[in-house]
Amino acid sequence: MTAPVIAVDGPTASGKGTVAEKLARALGWTYLDSGVLYRLCALQARHDGVDLADEAGLAAIARALRVRFPHGRIELAGRDVSEAVRDESVGNAASRLAVLPSVRQALLALQRGFRRPPGLVADGRDMGTVVFPDAELKVFLTASVESRAARRYKQLIEKGFSAKLPDLLRDLQQRDARDANRAVAPLRPAEDAIVIDSTHLDVDATVERVMDAYRERRRRAC
Repeated sequence: MTAPVIAVDGPTASGKGTVAEKLARALGWTYLDSGVLYRLCALQARHDGVDLADEAGLAAIARALRVRFPHGRIELAGRDVSEAVRDESVGNAASRLAVLPSVRQALLALQRGFRRPPGLVADGRDMGTVVFPDAELKVFLTASVESRAARRYKQLIEKGFSAKLPDLLRDLQQRDARDANRAVAPLRPAEDAIVIDSTHLDVDATVERVMDAYRERRRRAC
């Protein structure tokens, strides 16, 4: 029997990663941060000197990606890149290569490979629409761009990175436009997704809303 999936999609800095990770921990399921895979491709491209305009070269990197997540760390080809992969420049590069159809196709099997019992909570931008269209529950998590920029600014400052709020706001607006207007798997809620606006919700309240929706789905299925 196929392991159940909860898909949590949404724009950058909507809180989907934190929410999905907490859901997975509460349920005892596997957690997939699909955005990290695109960041890892960008990081490997930088390491190999592959230009972000070289779609064939980037797709080859995606197909050969050697990634592990031991004990909360992120390893790329045996290197601990847990900090490097969160750099804003890596995130911007990942957003650029994520619009490339061959890169997305190359990562599809890798993402689906995380689906294993007892279940998977996957966050990203096309988890419910493309990667796991049969997910038991699909959530689209959003928030105002201003609140997302403020959240990202706080995260970066707390981690010791330098950041400017106006720059982050502009970057988020540009990423939103790229994600929503790309030809393949544009960012949008799945038709059967539950849309949650977390602008005025904290993480715990958002997690509880998703858990309530999941319990309701399970109740109806019984």
